[in-house]
Amino acid sequence: MATNTLRKSKLAPFFMAQLLGLLMLFSTVLADEKLGVEEHSAQRVPLDIPFLDETGKTVTFGEIMDGKPAILTLNYYGCPGLCTPQLNDLAQNLTRVKLAENKDYKVITLSFNPTETPEDAAKKKANLLASMQRPYDAEAWKFLTGTEANIRKVTDSVGFYYEKQVGQDGREVYIHPAVLVALSPEGKITRYLNGVQQLPFDIQMALMEASQGTVRPTIAKTLLFCFAYDPKNKTYVFALEKVGAVVLSLILAGFFLYLVLTGRKKESSER
Repeated sequence: MATNTLRKSKLAPFFMAQLLGLLMLFSTVLADEKLGVEEHSAQRVPLDIPFLDETGKTVTFGEIMDGKPAILTLNYYGCPGLCTPQLNDLAQNLTRVKLAENKDYKVITLSFNPTETPEDAAKKKANLLASMQRPYDAEAWKFLTGTEANIRKVTDSVGFYYEKQVGQDGREVYIHPAVLVALSPEGKITRYLNGVQQLPFDIQMALMEASQGTVRPTIAKTLLFCFAYDPKNKTYVFALEKVGAVVLSLILAGFFLYLVLTGRKKESSER
């Protein structure tokens, strides 16, 4: 028994070194790309930054919101991945929200692709309004474009981080999360709704709470680092090297803990 305990005690530093190596690898993978959502609840988005709406008019968040709460979405209109299903889901949910659009709330969609134009925004808006299950006040939902500097001021303020990549076909795509951000009339971030699909009730409650300036924690959060964009198939897939690093780290940590605990038990039983 003493021999087995001694062997395990000698192996422990080896497994600890392997564990630390994997953790460093995992940290490096994440550090290479600051992606996802870093929640800035209770902080404010700038309301005075100029953008162009879908008609080409210069507007600010403050002018659009006009003292009302808002749902902010960050997308780009040529997105081949998350943006279209997210915006389609939002469009259908807005017809089920028991609040009056343009009177009780506003919706702002901001493209984070600085090369997109008001024409791109107008096309996306027209398609979404046409898909909605009832007539929807077009003035309630604004689609914006802007300069990279002004876009970054908004995305940084809400903790929305994305990365531009070039696919094998030479087309530029963005790796980004899917999230709705609820804003109070003063621009305070009151809630994050993560993911492509939401419930109408959650959107309604987020708007009602935002109207009062009530900050709520996020209920569910997607681990974006587990996904990567596949430019060939134009879809998001599991990034196996990242998931594998996590799984191996957990397995090795569990095995090391097992060695430590069993060694201690045998030592105590031999005394």
